[in-house]
Amino acid sequence: MTPADVTEETFAAEVIARSAEVPVLVDFWAEWCTPCHALAPVLEAAVNDRADAVVLVKVDVDAYPGLSETYAVSGIPAVKAFRDGRVVAHFTGALSRPALDVFLDDLLAPARADTLLEELREGGELPAVVAALDAGDVEGALRIIVEAVPTAAGADRERLREVAVALFEQRGTDDPLASTYRRRLAAALY
Repeated sequence: MTPADVTEETFAAEVIARSAEVPVLVDFWAEWCTPCHALAPVLEAAVNDRADAVVLVKVDVDAYPGLSETYAVSGIPAVKAFRDGRVVAHFTGALSRPALDVFLDDLLAPARADTLLEELREGGELPAVVAALDAGDVEGALRIIVEAVPTAAGADRERLREVAVALFEQRGTDDPLASTYRRRLAAALY
């Protein structure tokens, strides 16, 4: 299936809104870019092999420089993976098929935060964190984690860090909440 060309006018619907249903890969490219042309068929084949599990769209950086600026595209080809309206993974440059397969498999794997939450529930660990997450209060869960880190020892401290990092990954690289609590966690750990 040929990826759709997305414009500044259609980006919100085709990428942001659609990423609530399925991960959306945005291939930022340009006609003159030789590596972009090398990546395109490999990327399309890797996405097509995953049926409807992921959607691929293209943005011409020359035609829509505003989108490139908004998403900090400084080199092409650049591929940004969106989930729930946010960039959750990205790469720049033409990757090989095996590297693309790893990237896509990681993107489509269950979120580490979801897996950890299930482990916490089953093991009865960190009940206050689990309750906050079950209530949809990610900030509350992160606050509990950061406050517990200074007095936690050994494996407990590592488990708190592991859960926080998984929540940061789930929120995405540009999420302000993740950025704030990443700094707070670092201060608490060190």
